[in-house]
Amino acid sequence: MAGIRKLSMAVALVGGIVGVVATGELVQAETLTIGAAHSLKAPFQEILPMFEKEYGATVRVVYGPSKTLRRQIEKGAPIDVFLPEAVEEVEELQKKGLTLNGGPRIYAQTSLVLVMSAASPTTPISFREVLPNRTTRIALGDPKTTALGEITARALTRLDPAYNHRSRLLHAQHSDEIVNLVHTGKADVGIVYRVDAINNGHVRIIDETPAGSHTTVQFGHAVVWTCRNASLSVAQEFFDFIMSPRIQKLLLKYGFDSMPSNGSRAGVGRSAVDE
Repeated sequence: MAGIRKLSMAVALVGGIVGVVATGELVQAETLTIGAAHSLKAPFQEILPMFEKEYGATVRVVYGPSKTLRRQIEKGAPIDVFLPEAVEEVEELQKKGLTLNGGPRIYAQTSLVLVMSAASPTTPISFREVLPNRTTRIALGDPKTTALGEITARALTRLDPAYNHRSRLLHAQHSDEIVNLVHTGKADVGIVYRVDAINNGHVRIIDETPAGSHTTVQFGHAVVWTCRNASLSVAQEFFDFIMSPRIQKLLLKYGFDSMPSNGSRAGVGRSAVDE
């Protein structure tokens, strides 16, 4: 039947790798499959039901580390829209001609913050104080495998070029894991995006990245080469939806900063995949 395709997804996080497997389940043509960063879980709980109701679409989300999702898309994972935590991951796909809607589109931005357990009686410390302190256990993203870790590494290197020689760094695969390490006392502090901490009852923000080391984190959007033809229109509708003033206002509640209405990133070219 036209407009119906056999597709389903079984997502397994094994050793930090996202696996996407096709099965024989029937999925309607208006189903949109999104590969998204863990940081979008909270806002998506509110945003996605609104989109589904207004557009009559069904949205499925595969959450995972952005680098892992990008590599899976490169290998042909059945994902329609890619929403990584770092726009650079979209740029990597664009360079390889694996995006359908041109250069990366930015829909929000955030920043890095230092957090500690909400229940901790310890006096809060700053970024500049925590890095030289060799007794403080710091949970942060792994720069080798995660966009969060890569962005954190750039910011910390500006503060202290020798920070990575510390023996008290605890690397994690995503923000949820960092928050859990801090909440359970396995780490004294953690470095996450503002969006991961602002509404989380388990941790509290104790410092912002200092001037001179501030890293603006841009969240990008792309319709990718694995997008099904039947989903192309709803994929574009989704981007228009998240760029709408009311959704931009809603994102502020979750710790994001709104972006210019066109959502473009200056200096980035356009690419397309021939159909």
